[in-house]
Formats: sequence, C-alpha cells, structure tokens
Amino acid sequence: MCKAFSCIINQVGTVTWKLGVDSHSDLALLGGYQDRVLGEFAKYEVTPRNGNYLHPDEWVCRVDESPTPSWCGMHEKELVLAAHKQWLASLSKLLNLHPTVHPFSLTPPTITERHIQLLKEWASVRALVGDSVGDSLGDSVGASVRASVWASVEDSVEDSVWDSVVDSVWAYVGTFFKLPKWQEGYPFQSAVDLWEMGLVASFDGATWRLHGGPNGQVLYTISQERLRSSK
Repeated sequence: MCKAFSCIINQVGTVTWKLGVDSHSDLALLGGYQDRVLGEFAKYEVTPRNGNYLHPDEWVCRVDESPTPSWCGMHEKELVLAAHKQWLASLSKLLNLHPTVHPFSLTPPTITERHIQLLKEWASVRALVGDSVGDSLGDSVGASVRASVWASVEDSVEDSVWDSVVDSVWAYVGTFFKLPKWQEGYPFQSAVDLWEMGLVASFDGATWRLHGGPNGQVLYTISQERLRSSK
C-alpha cells in the first residue's frame, strides 16, 4: 500500500508529487507518464520509522519497487527528500497538532445524562463521518494519521463492532486538521468529547454501547430506539 508521501522521479531528476495523492499510478498520470515504460521513472516513499505521522521520530526514504532501477542513487534520494520537505510544509498548513488522547488509558467516568446526550448527538451524525473526514483528507494523509491513533483502541474492541469504532477514530482524526468547511464548528465534536473523557461508542445495528477502561469494556448499553427517544 502506498504511503502518505509517495512520489516518482525520472532520470533527469524531476520529482512528481501532490499532497493527498499516494498512488504511484496516479502520480504517473499527473506527471504525464504512461506508467508502462520500464525504467521511465522510479517510485519512492518517505515514511516515519515509528509509523506515527503525528509524532514522527525519523523519516526514512526508500525505493518502493524491486529491483531498484540501476540509475537510482544518493542524488535521487536527496531530490526526493527535498520534495518531502516541501510536502511537510504544505501539510503543516492543514495540521492542528495537539497531544494524542488514548481513551482506554483514561479512568472512565460514571455514565450520566451528559454522556448519553453526547452519544445521541454522535448517533445522529455518525453516518456522515466517512464522507466528511475520510474523503476530505484523502486516502493517504487521512489514513496515515488514522493509523497513528488507531492503536489506542484496536486491541480493546471485538471484531463485530470494529466498523462503528473506526467511525469514532475518524471523528477524532478530524481534530488534527484545519479544513475551511469546519470553521463554523466541527460536526463530530460529540464523539471527540466522549473520546477525551475516556469513552468510545460502538453500534451493532441495534444497540449502542459506550466502552472504557484498559480493556475497552462495555460500560453502558442502550437500544437505538430508546436512544432516539431520550431527552
């Protein structure tokens, strides 16, 4: 799978990249290549060694194809890293960096009406989060940041509720970005508020649950019908 910073470079040193585009095939079209001529360009990726795009430790540059084209060397690597710096500068204009909250590391609160109302608000907008956050950020940048926070919940939820928990992850991921359409208010703040309280919502098609604590245990359940009618 292509990573958030992917690019291609030809033998004269022209680097093609675009923020939000990670597919080498798409970059080839963007650069005017046919993507069928062997050796016409080389595919590169630059990724954080620790896999964390929010708090990278060291950026690692590598050729993303085998065998490596014979003409690729230190000069090409330097050009790719220079392009990566430009990518980082563009990305920084979109980022809203803040400490990452790992909800299941927090002591969960006693569930109150406030939490139930937040859950009701989240239930009313959850279906929109994929289009609003995922599509806006793109597969490369958004998915890479999502992967950086996903580890905080993935080992604590059952397979049957993964999809709905992923929606909460996307809602939280959106807080790391400054997009113009959210200037009037972030539509998924209810899920974020729950997350930062140590609560993550899941839904199995009939029942909503709030998970919390070190094992993501179920702390509260309510049917969808009852949640809709709650005041």
